[in-house]
Amino acid sequence: MLKEIHRHKRWHFLLLILITISSAASLIGVSSETDVGGFDYGEALSKSLLYFEAQRSGRLPYNQRVTWRDHSGLTDGLEQGVDLLGGYHDAGDHVKFGLPMAFTVTMLSWSVIEYGDSVASTGELSHALEAIKWGTDYFIKAHTSPNVLWAEVGDGDTDHYCWQRPEDMTTSRRAFKIDENNPGSDLAGETAAAMAAASIVFRTTNPHYSHLLLHHAQQLFEFGDKYRGKYDESLRVVKSYYASVSGYMDELLWGATWLYRATDNDHYMSYVVDMAHQLGGLSWAMSEFSWDVKFAGVQLLASMLIKEEKHKQHSKIIQQYKSKADHYLCSILNKNINGTNVQRTPAGLLYVRQWNNMQYVSTASFLLTVYSDHLRKSNSDLECHEGTVTPDEMLVFAKSQIDYILGSNPMKTSYLVGYGSKYPTRVHHRGASIASYKDYKGFIGCTQGYDYWYGRSEPNPSVLVGALVGGPDHRDEFVDRRDNYVQTEACTYNTAPLVGVFARLIELEEQTLEEEDVSLVATYKR
Repeated sequence: MLKEIHRHKRWHFLLLILITISSAASLIGVSSETDVGGFDYGEALSKSLLYFEAQRSGRLPYNQRVTWRDHSGLTDGLEQGVDLLGGYHDAGDHVKFGLPMAFTVTMLSWSVIEYGDSVASTGELSHALEAIKWGTDYFIKAHTSPNVLWAEVGDGDTDHYCWQRPEDMTTSRRAFKIDENNPGSDLAGETAAAMAAASIVFRTTNPHYSHLLLHHAQQLFEFGDKYRGKYDESLRVVKSYYASVSGYMDELLWGATWLYRATDNDHYMSYVVDMAHQLGGLSWAMSEFSWDVKFAGVQLLASMLIKEEKHKQHSKIIQQYKSKADHYLCSILNKNINGTNVQRTPAGLLYVRQWNNMQYVSTASFLLTVYSDHLRKSNSDLECHEGTVTPDEMLVFAKSQIDYILGSNPMKTSYLVGYGSKYPTRVHHRGASIASYKDYKGFIGCTQGYDYWYGRSEPNPSVLVGALVGGPDHRDEFVDRRDNYVQTEACTYNTAPLVGVFARLIELEEQTLEEEDVSLVATYKR
């Protein structure tokens, strides 16, 4: 009987969500052509955290849940005399790129900061903390002195020449660093942001570790600010893979913003305010937020301080930050003018660019979700050129993007691998596309993987659960082929923001059910 009641309540909840979406869709331009069914956000959250275990480098722990992986990269840093074991492979290859890895950890930490209680309610908080710590443990190793940060292990050219499991790697594992003579303010700033954000996460559960992270974050920020330069100018090896197109100014503001949140030290707030013009925080009106471009994140975090009494003296600058944050959010919601809105596919998916478009969908959904909560708490709306958007409408749009990812799309496929009945099975990923090391311990050589595994039409032997692939094109079309890396490769920074959005949507479901319970009790009493 209890199961029947719960089932009835869940369907009633889904009906309420459908009604809310249909009523808000016309206001924010969400397509209603695709089916919007009920999705299990708790399952999606659990699976998204599994993905990070599949991307681990180094000696795997006893409680490793992705069992088709094994130890790898055990000599990382040896040639340079430094211990660089650990960290994450960024995508379907085995290079450890510092900039996207740090952004991944920042977004995982931000997800837990905002929605940790919801993550805990699903029993996944320990896994989220493990995912963050796997990254920050590596950053601690990589930051070998105040003005030295190891930026990369391996190089993309030799790595991409081979198709091997990480356990079989024969490619170069040379490590590259930034220092006083070879600056990288963008990398130092983002790593400072990651460690500062993570210090907030661990402040209660592991205060000593939190303090250690904060110490490293402060040193890295000082290093990046004092010795300025783009890391891809110092390390040419990274330029073809993770070039810092936006430069380092956004990362310096980003790092200072997170250090302010972590320390409440006015020094960092003054930096964000005083350097706002010089570092472009008030001049760049953005329509994307990514591992490379952080301005929208800085602008949004700064604007959330506008009503705090202690920041009244900075109100003019913070208001300008808010104006730029509003521009980003309004462009996402199709409410800007002069052609500055983000393009959408016919079915309503945000479309920024062809290659790995889903990264922009997940980050946009996260910022919309966080800011909608901020507006709700401050009893405010978002004012755009083309009209006012309420917090509920913002969350509805973010939900529409997440539901598209999970299967509410013309292809009727989930782009989160392992979720639902249909999802990509030929993900562009070396480890997943070759027989598991646990099942076949025979060595697979550099080109042998290309000869026998890369071109196979069969699904990958291992499922890369929780990976968010690059996704469909501008016509909502998707081809599930291993060599179609533009669409089928997944990256850690695609999935990281989803953790927070999934957690918030779980809260939304629980809140709606609680409100329904209250309503039913009131009706019964009458």
